[in-house]
Amino acid sequence: MLTNRQLQVLQVIVDDFIMSAQPVGSRQISKKEGITFSPATIRNEMADLEELGFLEKTHTSSGRVPSEKGYRFYVDHLLKPQIITTNEIHKIQSVFQDRIMETEQVIRKSATILSELTSYTSILLGPDVQLHKVKRFSIVPLTADSAVAIIVTDNGHVENRIFSLPSDFSPSDIEKVVNILNERLIGVPLEQLQMKLELETAAVIKQHLGTYDGLLSSLIDVTAHQSEGKIFYGGKTNMFNQPEFHDINKVRMLMELMEKTTQIQSIFPMNQSGIQIRIGSENNHLAMEECSVITASYSVGEGQSGSIAIIGPTRMDYRRVVALLDFMSGDLTRQLTQKPR
Repeated sequence: MLTNRQLQVLQVIVDDFIMSAQPVGSRQISKKEGITFSPATIRNEMADLEELGFLEKTHTSSGRVPSEKGYRFYVDHLLKPQIITTNEIHKIQSVFQDRIMETEQVIRKSATILSELTSYTSILLGPDVQLHKVKRFSIVPLTADSAVAIIVTDNGHVENRIFSLPSDFSPSDIEKVVNILNERLIGVPLEQLQMKLELETAAVIKQHLGTYDGLLSSLIDVTAHQSEGKIFYGGKTNMFNQPEFHDINKVRMLMELMEKTTQIQSIFPMNQSGIQIRIGSENNHLAMEECSVITASYSVGEGQSGSIAIIGPTRMDYRRVVALLDFMSGDLTRQLTQKPR
Protein backbone atom coordinates (compact mmCIF):
# COMPACT_ATOMS: atom_id res chain seq x y z
CA MET A 1 0.00 0.00 0.00
CA LEU A 2 1.46 3.35 -1.03
CA THR A 3 1.49 6.30 1.36
CA ASN A 4 -0.34 9.50 0.47
CA ARG A 5 3.01 11.15 -0.22
CA GLN A 6 4.04 8.37 -2.59
CA LEU A 7 0.69 8.61 -4.35
CA GLN A 8 1.22 12.34 -4.87
CA VAL A 9 4.73 11.83 -6.22
CA LEU A 10 3.66 9.03 -8.56
CA GLN A 11 0.74 11.03 -9.91
CA VAL A 12 2.92 14.08 -10.62
CA ILE A 13 5.57 11.97 -12.37
CA VAL A 14 3.04 10.19 -14.59
CA ASP A 15 1.18 13.39 -15.46
CA ASP A 16 4.39 15.32 -16.20
CA PHE A 17 5.96 12.53 -18.24
CA ILE A 18 2.77 12.20 -20.32
CA MET A 19 2.98 15.90 -21.14
CA SER A 20 6.73 16.27 -21.73
CA ALA A 21 8.15 12.81 -22.57
CA GLN A 22 11.08 13.87 -20.38
CA PRO A 23 12.23 12.20 -17.12
CA VAL A 24 10.87 13.97 -14.03
CA GLY A 25 13.21 15.13 -11.25
CA SER A 26 12.69 15.98 -7.58
CA ARG A 27 13.11 19.75 -8.02
CA GLN A 28 10.46 19.76 -10.75
CA ILE A 29 8.05 17.91 -8.44
CA SER A 30 8.76 20.21 -5.47
CA LYS A 31 7.52 23.22 -7.46
CA LYS A 32 4.10 21.69 -8.08
CA GLU A 33 1.02 23.10 -6.37
CA GLY A 34 0.04 20.96 -3.40
CA ILE A 35 3.54 19.53 -2.91
CA THR A 36 4.72 20.73 0.52
CA PHE A 37 7.75 18.52 1.11
CA SER A 38 11.39 19.13 0.20
CA PRO A 39 13.33 17.86 -2.85
CA ALA A 40 15.34 15.60 -0.51
CA THR A 41 12.18 13.96 0.81
CA ILE A 42 10.87 13.63 -2.74
CA ARG A 43 14.10 11.90 -3.80
CA ASN A 44 13.65 9.37 -1.01
CA GLU A 45 10.07 8.69 -2.07
CA MET A 46 11.15 8.33 -5.69
CA ALA A 47 13.81 5.82 -4.68
CA ASP A 48 11.21 3.82 -2.74
CA LEU A 49 8.78 3.91 -5.68
CA GLU A 50 11.57 2.71 -7.96
CA GLU A 51 12.37 -0.14 -5.58
CA LEU A 52 8.68 -1.10 -5.55
CA GLY A 53 8.67 -1.22 -9.37
CA PHE A 54 6.46 1.82 -10.06
CA LEU A 55 9.25 4.00 -11.48
CA GLU A 56 12.31 3.50 -13.65
CA LYS A 57 15.50 5.50 -13.90
CA THR A 58 16.78 6.42 -17.34
CA HIS A 59 20.44 6.35 -18.35
CA THR A 60 20.49 9.98 -19.47
CA SER A 61 18.95 11.74 -16.48
CA SER A 62 18.63 11.64 -12.72
CA GLY A 63 14.88 11.90 -13.16
CA ARG A 64 12.44 9.02 -13.20
CA VAL A 65 9.81 7.75 -15.65
CA PRO A 66 6.80 5.53 -14.94
CA SER A 67 7.19 1.78 -15.40
CA GLU A 68 4.45 -0.40 -16.88
CA LYS A 69 3.46 -1.26 -13.29
CA GLY A 70 3.36 2.47 -12.49
CA TYR A 71 1.04 3.19 -15.41
CA ARG A 72 -1.21 0.28 -14.40
CA PHE A 73 -1.50 1.59 -10.84
CA TYR A 74 -2.16 5.08 -12.21
CA VAL A 75 -5.04 4.03 -14.48
CA ASP A 76 -6.53 1.70 -11.85
CA HIS A 77 -6.36 4.04 -8.84
CA LEU A 78 -5.43 7.62 -9.76
CA LEU A 79 -7.07 8.26 -13.11
CA LYS A 80 -9.81 10.89 -13.24
CA PRO A 81 -11.17 11.38 -16.78
CA GLN A 82 -10.71 14.88 -18.14
CA ILE A 83 -13.79 16.99 -18.81
CA ILE A 84 -14.06 17.37 -22.57
CA THR A 85 -14.65 20.81 -24.03
CA THR A 86 -17.68 22.15 -25.85
CA ASN A 87 -15.65 22.30 -29.08
CA GLU A 88 -14.71 18.64 -28.72
CA ILE A 89 -18.33 17.68 -28.11
CA HIS A 90 -19.41 19.59 -31.23
CA LYS A 91 -16.69 17.94 -33.30
CA ILE A 92 -17.75 14.45 -32.19
CA GLN A 93 -21.42 15.23 -32.79
CA SER A 94 -20.62 16.55 -36.28
CA VAL A 95 -20.33 12.88 -37.27
CA PHE A 96 -24.11 12.64 -37.06
CA GLN A 97 -25.08 15.89 -38.80
CA ASP A 98 -25.66 14.18 -42.14
CA ARG A 99 -28.80 12.21 -41.38
CA ILE A 100 -28.64 10.13 -44.56
CA MET A 101 -25.15 8.74 -43.97
CA GLU A 102 -25.02 4.95 -43.81
CA THR A 103 -23.66 3.18 -40.75
CA GLU A 104 -20.28 2.46 -42.36
CA GLN A 105 -19.82 6.10 -43.32
CA VAL A 106 -20.58 7.16 -39.73
CA ILE A 107 -18.05 4.65 -38.36
CA ARG A 108 -15.38 5.71 -40.87
CA LYS A 109 -15.87 9.40 -40.04
CA SER A 110 -15.77 8.62 -36.30
CA ALA A 111 -12.36 6.98 -36.72
CA THR A 112 -11.02 10.08 -38.46
CA ILE A 113 -12.36 12.50 -35.85
CA LEU A 114 -11.04 10.45 -32.92
CA SER A 115 -7.56 10.38 -34.43
CA GLU A 116 -7.68 14.14 -34.98
CA LEU A 117 -8.81 14.85 -31.42
CA THR A 118 -6.28 12.55 -29.74
CA SER A 119 -3.32 12.69 -32.19
CA TYR A 120 -3.12 8.91 -31.80
CA THR A 121 -4.24 6.06 -34.06
CA SER A 122 -7.91 5.09 -33.88
CA ILE A 123 -9.37 1.78 -35.01
CA LEU A 124 -13.09 1.12 -35.28
CA LEU A 125 -14.31 -2.43 -35.71
CA GLY A 126 -17.69 -2.52 -37.40
CA PRO A 127 -20.46 -4.91 -36.35
CA ASP A 128 -20.67 -8.46 -37.69
CA VAL A 129 -22.01 -7.88 -41.20
CA GLN A 130 -23.27 -11.47 -41.50
CA LEU A 131 -26.39 -10.29 -39.64
CA HIS A 132 -27.02 -7.47 -42.12
CA LYS A 133 -29.89 -7.99 -44.56
CA VAL A 134 -29.64 -7.62 -48.32
CA LYS A 135 -31.00 -4.31 -49.57
CA ARG A 136 -29.96 -4.42 -53.24
CA PHE A 137 -28.09 -6.54 -55.78
CA SER A 138 -26.19 -5.31 -58.82
CA ILE A 139 -24.00 -7.13 -61.34
CA VAL A 140 -21.37 -5.26 -63.34
CA PRO A 141 -19.52 -7.08 -66.19
CA LEU A 142 -15.74 -6.79 -65.98
CA THR A 143 -14.62 -8.88 -68.97
CA ALA A 144 -16.29 -11.23 -71.44
CA ASP A 145 -16.26 -14.01 -68.86
CA SER A 146 -16.30 -12.29 -65.45
CA ALA A 147 -18.40 -9.84 -63.47
CA VAL A 148 -18.61 -8.35 -60.01
CA ALA A 149 -21.66 -8.91 -57.83
CA ILE A 150 -22.35 -5.87 -55.65
CA ILE A 151 -24.41 -6.56 -52.53
CA VAL A 152 -25.64 -3.57 -50.50
CA THR A 153 -27.10 -4.26 -47.05
CA ASP A 154 -29.66 -2.43 -44.95
CA ASN A 155 -26.87 -0.93 -42.80
CA GLY A 156 -25.00 0.45 -45.80
CA HIS A 157 -22.38 -2.31 -45.90
CA VAL A 158 -21.17 -3.06 -49.44
CA GLU A 159 -19.80 -6.43 -50.57
CA ASN A 160 -17.99 -6.72 -53.93
CA ARG A 161 -17.52 -10.30 -55.11
CA ILE A 162 -16.08 -11.37 -58.47
CA PHE A 163 -17.56 -14.42 -60.22
CA SER A 164 -17.46 -16.15 -63.63
CA LEU A 165 -19.90 -15.48 -66.47
CA PRO A 166 -20.80 -17.92 -69.26
CA SER A 167 -19.23 -16.85 -72.56
CA ASP A 168 -22.63 -16.50 -74.27
CA PHE A 169 -24.24 -14.50 -71.47
CA SER A 170 -25.85 -11.30 -72.80
CA PRO A 171 -26.57 -7.99 -71.05
CA SER A 172 -30.28 -8.86 -71.06
CA ASP A 173 -29.45 -12.17 -69.31
CA ILE A 174 -27.54 -10.25 -66.64
CA GLU A 175 -30.53 -7.94 -66.17
CA LYS A 176 -32.85 -10.94 -65.73
CA VAL A 177 -30.54 -12.45 -63.08
CA VAL A 178 -30.34 -9.14 -61.20
CA ASN A 179 -34.13 -8.79 -61.22
CA ILE A 180 -34.59 -12.34 -59.89
CA LEU A 181 -31.98 -11.84 -57.17
CA ASN A 182 -33.62 -8.60 -56.04
CA GLU A 183 -37.09 -10.14 -56.10
CA ARG A 184 -36.08 -13.21 -54.12
CA LEU A 185 -33.25 -12.22 -51.80
CA ILE A 186 -33.94 -8.68 -50.53
CA GLY A 187 -34.31 -8.83 -46.75
CA VAL A 188 -32.27 -12.04 -46.41
CA PRO A 189 -29.38 -11.88 -43.87
CA LEU A 190 -25.92 -12.35 -45.44
CA GLU A 191 -25.38 -15.46 -43.33
CA GLN A 192 -28.41 -17.11 -45.02
CA LEU A 193 -27.69 -15.88 -48.52
CA GLN A 194 -26.01 -19.00 -49.89
CA MET A 195 -28.74 -21.31 -48.59
CA LYS A 196 -31.58 -19.16 -49.99
CA LEU A 197 -29.86 -18.86 -53.36
CA GLU A 198 -29.11 -22.56 -53.60
CA LEU A 199 -32.44 -23.91 -52.35
CA GLU A 200 -34.91 -21.38 -53.75
CA THR A 201 -33.55 -18.78 -56.16
CA ALA A 202 -31.44 -21.07 -58.36
CA ALA A 203 -34.55 -22.89 -59.59
CA VAL A 204 -36.14 -19.59 -60.67
CA ILE A 205 -32.99 -18.56 -62.56
CA LYS A 206 -32.94 -21.92 -64.36
CA GLN A 207 -36.61 -21.54 -65.24
CA HIS A 208 -36.04 -18.16 -66.91
CA LEU A 209 -32.55 -18.60 -68.36
CA GLY A 210 -32.00 -22.31 -68.88
CA THR A 211 -29.36 -24.57 -67.36
CA TYR A 212 -26.47 -22.24 -66.65
CA ASP A 213 -25.00 -24.55 -64.03
CA GLY A 214 -21.59 -22.85 -64.17
CA LEU A 215 -23.15 -19.45 -63.47
CA LEU A 216 -25.23 -20.76 -60.60
CA SER A 217 -22.27 -22.58 -59.09
CA SER A 218 -20.17 -19.42 -59.30
CA LEU A 219 -22.90 -17.28 -57.71
CA ILE A 220 -23.41 -19.81 -54.91
CA ASP A 221 -19.66 -19.85 -54.25
CA VAL A 222 -19.40 -16.07 -53.87
CA THR A 223 -22.42 -15.90 -51.55
CA ALA A 224 -20.71 -18.50 -49.33
CA HIS A 225 -17.89 -16.05 -48.63
CA GLN A 226 -17.83 -15.29 -44.90
CA SER A 227 -17.25 -11.58 -44.41
CA GLU A 228 -16.02 -10.22 -41.10
CA GLY A 229 -16.72 -6.91 -39.45
CA LYS A 230 -14.80 -4.24 -41.30
CA ILE A 231 -11.90 -2.37 -39.75
CA PHE A 232 -11.63 1.40 -40.16
CA TYR A 233 -8.47 3.35 -39.30
CA GLY A 234 -7.95 6.98 -38.43
CA GLY A 235 -4.51 8.58 -38.16
CA LYS A 236 -2.66 5.38 -39.01
CA THR A 237 0.66 7.26 -39.21
CA ASN A 238 0.12 9.44 -36.11
CA MET A 239 2.49 7.23 -34.14
CA PHE A 240 5.35 8.59 -36.27
CA ASN A 241 4.98 11.86 -34.35
CA GLN A 242 5.56 10.25 -30.95
CA PRO A 243 9.19 10.39 -29.70
CA GLU A 244 9.00 6.72 -28.66
CA PHE A 245 8.52 5.75 -32.30
CA HIS A 246 11.40 7.53 -34.03
CA ASP A 247 13.00 4.08 -34.27
CA ILE A 248 12.12 2.87 -37.78
CA ASN A 249 12.05 -0.77 -36.67
CA LYS A 250 9.38 -0.06 -34.05
CA VAL A 251 7.28 1.78 -36.62
CA ARG A 252 7.69 -0.99 -39.19
CA MET A 253 6.59 -3.67 -36.70
CA LEU A 254 3.52 -1.65 -35.73
CA MET A 255 2.55 -0.93 -39.34
CA GLU A 256 2.95 -4.61 -40.25
CA LEU A 257 0.69 -5.57 -37.36
CA MET A 258 -2.00 -3.20 -38.58
CA GLU A 259 -2.00 -4.93 -41.95
CA LYS A 260 -2.99 -8.24 -40.32
CA THR A 261 -6.75 -8.22 -39.78
CA THR A 262 -6.88 -11.19 -37.42
CA GLN A 263 -4.15 -9.83 -35.16
CA ILE A 264 -5.66 -6.36 -35.05
CA GLN A 265 -9.05 -7.83 -34.14
CA SER A 266 -7.36 -9.60 -31.21
CA ILE A 267 -6.60 -6.26 -29.53
CA PHE A 268 -10.31 -5.82 -28.90
CA PRO A 269 -11.37 -7.56 -25.65
CA MET A 270 -14.12 -10.15 -26.11
CA ASN A 271 -17.47 -9.78 -24.34
CA GLN A 272 -16.37 -6.87 -22.16
CA SER A 273 -18.30 -3.63 -21.90
CA GLY A 274 -17.13 -0.25 -20.70
CA ILE A 275 -13.66 1.25 -21.06
CA GLN A 276 -10.80 -1.28 -21.10
CA ILE A 277 -7.12 -0.29 -20.88
CA ARG A 278 -4.21 -2.56 -21.78
CA ILE A 279 -0.65 -1.35 -21.25
CA GLY A 280 2.57 -2.52 -22.91
CA SER A 281 3.10 -6.27 -22.55
CA GLU A 282 -0.57 -6.75 -21.62
CA ASN A 283 -1.30 -6.45 -25.36
CA ASN A 284 0.53 -9.74 -26.04
CA HIS A 285 2.16 -8.40 -29.22
CA LEU A 286 5.87 -7.66 -29.51
CA ALA A 287 5.04 -4.73 -31.82
CA MET A 288 2.90 -3.16 -29.08
CA GLU A 289 5.19 -3.53 -26.06
CA GLU A 290 5.55 0.25 -25.89
CA CYS A 291 1.90 0.94 -26.69
CA SER A 292 -1.26 1.29 -24.69
CA VAL A 293 -4.65 0.38 -26.12
CA ILE A 294 -7.89 1.85 -24.78
CA THR A 295 -11.09 0.24 -26.05
CA ALA A 296 -14.82 0.75 -25.76
CA SER A 297 -17.82 -0.92 -27.38
CA TYR A 298 -20.88 0.56 -29.09
CA SER A 299 -24.21 -0.85 -30.23
CA VAL A 300 -25.95 -0.55 -33.58
CA GLY A 301 -29.17 -2.23 -32.43
CA GLU A 302 -30.68 -5.68 -33.01
CA GLY A 303 -28.01 -7.29 -30.83
CA GLN A 304 -25.17 -6.03 -33.04
CA SER A 305 -22.16 -4.19 -31.67
CA GLY A 306 -18.79 -2.86 -32.69
CA SER A 307 -15.66 -1.68 -30.90
CA ILE A 308 -13.41 1.38 -30.81
CA ALA A 309 -9.71 1.34 -29.96
CA ILE A 310 -7.18 4.12 -29.50
CA ILE A 311 -3.54 3.09 -29.84
CA GLY A 312 -0.84 5.36 -28.45
CA PRO A 313 2.44 5.13 -26.55
CA THR A 314 2.37 3.92 -22.95
CA ARG A 315 2.91 7.62 -22.24
CA MET A 316 -0.62 8.17 -23.56
CA ASP A 317 -2.81 10.96 -22.18
CA TYR A 318 -5.14 8.49 -20.48
CA ARG A 319 -7.38 11.12 -18.88
CA ARG A 320 -8.20 12.75 -22.20
CA VAL A 321 -8.52 9.56 -24.25
CA VAL A 322 -10.81 7.85 -21.74
CA ALA A 323 -13.12 10.87 -21.68
CA LEU A 324 -13.26 11.19 -25.49
CA LEU A 325 -13.71 7.47 -26.03
CA ASP A 326 -16.48 7.21 -23.45
CA PHE A 327 -18.36 10.12 -25.03
CA MET A 328 -17.88 8.84 -28.60
CA SER A 329 -18.99 5.28 -27.82
CA GLY A 330 -22.09 6.57 -26.03
CA ASP A 331 -22.98 8.89 -28.89
CA LEU A 332 -22.44 6.17 -31.51
CA THR A 333 -24.74 3.84 -29.59
CA ARG A 334 -27.46 6.48 -29.20
CA GLN A 335 -27.35 7.55 -32.82
CA LEU A 336 -27.01 4.13 -34.46
CA THR A 337 -29.71 2.47 -32.39
CA GLN A 338 -32.23 5.28 -32.81
CA LYS A 339 -31.60 6.29 -36.41
CA PRO A 340 -33.60 4.42 -39.05
CA ARG A 341 -31.33 2.97 -41.72
